[in-house]
Amino acid sequence: MRKLDELIEEALKDQDRAILEATEEQGWFALGLSQFRGKLGWVTWVIMIVQATLFLIGVWCAIRFFGATEVVLALKWGLSGAVLMIMATILKTSLMPQMQADRILRELKRVELMLAERRG
Repeated sequence: MRKLDELIEEALKDQDRAILEATEEQGWFALGLSQFRGKLGWVTWVIMIVQATLFLIGVWCAIRFFGATEVVLALKWGLSGAVLMIMATILKTSLMPQMQADRILRELKRVELMLAERRG
C-alpha cells in the first residue's frame, strides 16, 4: 500500500501544475464543450451530427405535417416528425452521463493531488 502511495506521489510531483489546472471547476457550457476533445471526442462529434440531422429532418416533417390537407398524409408526416425529434432528444441526452463521469474523475484527481501534497 505504501508503495502505491509513493508511486502516486511521484507521478503527481511531475504533473502538479497540469493536474491543478485540469481540475478547476468548469461551468455547464465548458463541460459540454469539453466532450468534443480527448480520446472520445470523435464519438461526441458523430452523436451531435446525427442528432442535428435527425432534428432537421424532424422539422421538415413537421412543416409538411402542418401543410398536409389529408388525414393520412398528416398522420404520416406528424408521426415521422415526432419520432425523429424524440430520437434527436435522446441522442443529445446520451452525453449527460459522460459529462458527470468527467466531473467525478476531475474531483478524484483533485483529491489525489491534495493527499499527495499533504504527505509530501
